[in-house]
Amino acid sequence: MTEALTKRMTYLDALGLAQREELERDPSTIMIGEDITLYAAGGAYGDIDMSRVRSAPIAECGFAGMAVGAAITGLRPIVDLTIANFVYLAADPIINQAARLRYMTGGQFNVPVTFRASMWHNQANAAQHSDRPYPMFMNVPGLKVVCPATPSDAKGLLKAAIRDNDPVLVFEDNDLWGMREEVPLDTDFVVPIGKAKTHREGSDVTIITVSGVLRHALKAADALAKDGINVDVVDLRTLLPLDNEAILNSLGKTGRIVIADAAHRTCGAAAEIAAIVAEDGFDLLKKPVRRVVTPDVPIPFAQTMEKQLYPSPESIANAARSLM
Repeated sequence: MTEALTKRMTYLDALGLAQREELERDPSTIMIGEDITLYAAGGAYGDIDMSRVRSAPIAECGFAGMAVGAAITGLRPIVDLTIANFVYLAADPIINQAARLRYMTGGQFNVPVTFRASMWHNQANAAQHSDRPYPMFMNVPGLKVVCPATPSDAKGLLKAAIRDNDPVLVFEDNDLWGMREEVPLDTDFVVPIGKAKTHREGSDVTIITVSGVLRHALKAADALAKDGINVDVVDLRTLLPLDNEAILNSLGKTGRIVIADAAHRTCGAAAEIAAIVAEDGFDLLKKPVRRVVTPDVPIPFAQTMEKQLYPSPESIANAARSLM
């Protein structure tokens, strides 16, 4: 274990550090992805035996399936799917195999595989490269889904995913890659999967956030404070399993809730959270639930059109004001 020190680094560097530490800690950890040996040759993963890094052809279904097979033999693969839309191409080994093998074998097989997928949006990458696909995988029993919103959580949640004995999808927000903060250097620093984090305490409105929307919610909270509205900001960090207790505890303080998420509206993460509130927190509500999400449309190529679709500090603040 390293001393309890920190170093200022970016979200992307924190992810890289998590991988290097886990590769050095556990020789059963391996990496699979497209062109990945090029990064290893450049020292991105430290002084690692190159046999533990496998470059794969552009065939996501094939190398995701290979990783599932490797996992049930006792290895711990980290699969880099790069752009999050490519997770659709790997859906069969993730959903039909990784998520179900423990159940189908009566617990004889563990599937400790981590799938990394970066959500590229706000950058004119057009409809086939700009999705936030995590709601689809929230509907799959047997998976865990995490969405880190800060560099520290990026390191801690990726390490938790790699050490987990079940398949975990790590959805990274590309808009955050350059974000910097002090990140713990302790090699055993792990953020527990399934635990939300309160970033700001308030008594008037709860804002629940997913991934990079956190920074917009905090700006909205600053603006609302000038109006005398105190906001409780809760970053879920994990979408499967959801931290229902954190959601309801915050609602109990405020009685008003805004759910801000950059995924699409229908059957999205925000819809599931709203259902939890309706079922288990209805008596706590002073006003109806508000969702600030992306409309159900394909993402346009034009950046000026794209930016209008996602939650912003202004749209989140306006939703909160409507509840007062």
